[in-house]
Amino acid sequence: MLATADVVAFAPATDLARARAFFEETLGLRFVYEDGFACVFDANGTTLRVSLVEQLTPAPFTILGWNVADVHSVVRGLRDRGVEFLVFDGFGQDDLGVWPAPGGAQVAWFHDPDGNTLSVTQMP
Repeated sequence: MLATADVVAFAPATDLARARAFFEETLGLRFVYEDGFACVFDANGTTLRVSLVEQLTPAPFTILGWNVADVHSVVRGLRDRGVEFLVFDGFGQDDLGVWPAPGGAQVAWFHDPDGNTLSVTQMP
């Protein structure tokens, strides 16, 4: 029934202006519109709706991620824009914070302004 329908991704935010600046200016997503309830972006053909919430306790896991061709290049570019990447004890991440997953993927994590965990992944 939904196999041919487009997916819409959601992320919560407590401040739409701050979220818009981050997702549009820092991450480079194309802003579509804001309706007072959310900022909507085009994430390479996927709709991302960053929804306004009064309170937010970030989930203890990744809520949104991107597959990228060259994770190290993307991490460097985002770092140049002020993004700080997360380092987890015992993961064996490199100096950029990239984790070599057992299956061959390479993953790096960062937070949005509300503390939601986001990631970039280079698949093997």
